[in-house]
Amino acid sequence: MDDFYGEQPNHKESTSISDSKNSREDENEIFSAMNRREFIVRGGAMMAGFSLMPYLFSGNISAESGEKAEVGLIRTDDRREAVQRSFELMSPPEVEGDSVLIKPNFNTADPAPGSTHNDTLTAIIDWLQKEGAGEIIIGERSGPPNTEEVMKEKGIFELAQEKGVEVVNFDQVSDDELIHFQHDDLNWRDGFHIPRILHEVDHIVAAGCLKTHQFGGQFTMALKLAVGIIPRVDTNYMDELHGSDNMRDLIAEINLAYDPDIYVIDGVEAFTDGGPSSGERVQADVTLVSGDPVAVDAAGVSVLKELGAKDVIMKTPVFELEQIARAAEIGLGVGRPEQIRLISDNEEGREYSRKIKEQLT
Repeated sequence: MDDFYGEQPNHKESTSISDSKNSREDENEIFSAMNRREFIVRGGAMMAGFSLMPYLFSGNISAESGEKAEVGLIRTDDRREAVQRSFELMSPPEVEGDSVLIKPNFNTADPAPGSTHNDTLTAIIDWLQKEGAGEIIIGERSGPPNTEEVMKEKGIFELAQEKGVEVVNFDQVSDDELIHFQHDDLNWRDGFHIPRILHEVDHIVAAGCLKTHQFGGQFTMALKLAVGIIPRVDTNYMDELHGSDNMRDLIAEINLAYDPDIYVIDGVEAFTDGGPSSGERVQADVTLVSGDPVAVDAAGVSVLKELGAKDVIMKTPVFELEQIARAAEIGLGVGRPEQIRLISDNEEGREYSRKIKEQLT
């Protein structure tokens, strides 16, 4: 989910949620003192019922480390085929018996790339079930439209029933199903809350779209997908985000609070201008997959450059775009173009990867 830039309904001060959680003040102090990895791993061990979220992909590679992050690039106009080939290429983690949450982009119910295509979602579910995953959950919240209405319009409840998976509407989680996140690297005034389930599941698969964003985000792929984990109803978080001079920094910082195992970015169709719900639609026939949100967004922006996109995309070096620069600065992933290794499963993909690599630099 990636919100529009605009006034959000039903907001009140975010401290109202914090005030309702006095029983968890000690937890919040613990979380505030930890870095991202410590928060996710140690926090899970300290809190009853938490499962550890394994670091099984190439995320969390820093600019200083010099390590490379792989980004898989698949060329096809068939979304189901793209997901299957992506997972075969990238060797995702074993999920047998494990719980998995799929975090899609359901900003609105608009057709892809306005929202995650149901074919992409179905293909991910099919793969997880084939690999023997236990509980599978689709978790998201929309905005400004009502999340439940968006899911109804997209047929998500019917899809979930057909596939035997659960749906969690992040707009409807209760106060005791939220945890507060604070971190020294945040520009957020008082941190923010996220659904507890994001730290209870064994794995997270993030399923985003490839598109520009006309309301301040500049582009929306993996990093901006995280906006949808923050509650909207009865909070002022979106007012704070959209009113900030550091909006794109704040977007990147949300990603400190959760850690998907893998990001699947559907670029079969892309927006090269406009977005997030509608825009200049281009047939791109590319799917990107990685465990590093910075690397996959850098590759995605490079695809937009190759396609020909709006001025801020075309005129700004990839790693100078604020979402990417801030994400790299706080250790969410790679920090330089040369740390990204594009891989594909056929010659068409490898040829296109060479073109994208040129745009990266």
